[in-house]
Amino acid sequence: MLDLKSILAGPTIRPRRILLYGTGGIGKSTWAANAPKSIFLPTEEGLDTIDVPRFPRLNSFDEVMEAIGTLYDASTKYETVVLDSLDWTERLIWSAVATAQGKKSIEEIGYAKGYIFALDYWHQILDGFAALRDKGMTIILIAHSGVEKIENPEGDNYDRHAPRLHKKASALCCEWADEVLFASYKLYTRKETETAKKAKGLGTGERLIRTVERPAYVAKNRLDLPEELPLLWDEYAKFLPASKSAGKQKVTGKKGETTNV
Repeated sequence: MLDLKSILAGPTIRPRRILLYGTGGIGKSTWAANAPKSIFLPTEEGLDTIDVPRFPRLNSFDEVMEAIGTLYDASTKYETVVLDSLDWTERLIWSAVATAQGKKSIEEIGYAKGYIFALDYWHQILDGFAALRDKGMTIILIAHSGVEKIENPEGDNYDRHAPRLHKKASALCCEWADEVLFASYKLYTRKETETAKKAKGLGTGERLIRTVERPAYVAKNRLDLPEELPLLWDEYAKFLPASKSAGKQKVTGKKGETTNV
């Protein structure tokens, strides 16, 4: 029975649930590798040049769940678990759904029901990560970016960047996360002449995290972050309320080049 003694006062500090998405090769995995004592659950290639603890590549939904269970059951030194990546994990889920329904592919399941069935598998993964979070682990979900069309009831339709997932899965993962961060390059536009109809896109190579939703991309945060941050874990960590905010090693993205700090 609840009584007045059960009322909570003040903020509750818990590990973050982060979804970081962006273009391939921009440095999403390196960003996550600099989180405190991180370990990766890889469902795709791409970590060979990063010196970070990781499971062997996970090639099925069952292997993903087994890895999560291993971390839950074991007493580990790790403080951050990184799923890399969501969109390749989705392929494993689709394969599991098709097998369970006796089909060769998820597309063979009529009326697009396969994608509804897939949500049950996503819930299992997110519930597993929630259990790890209850043990004190930060959760980072990495995804590539895609472009989705938005039907705007108040004006013209438009395109925006979003995690490259089925729309229902993307909505579920974005809702679950505390922060949805979009990694991209800083771009400028310039017209060659005053009468030019189109502007040229220019960039300096500066990599940023966008933290607040805009028509061009999906994003959100619950930390009152600036709208833009450099794509560096330590810049994000400055805003964390918890004490375990900064990684203990600098990962540059090239194998073997780590510096204790």
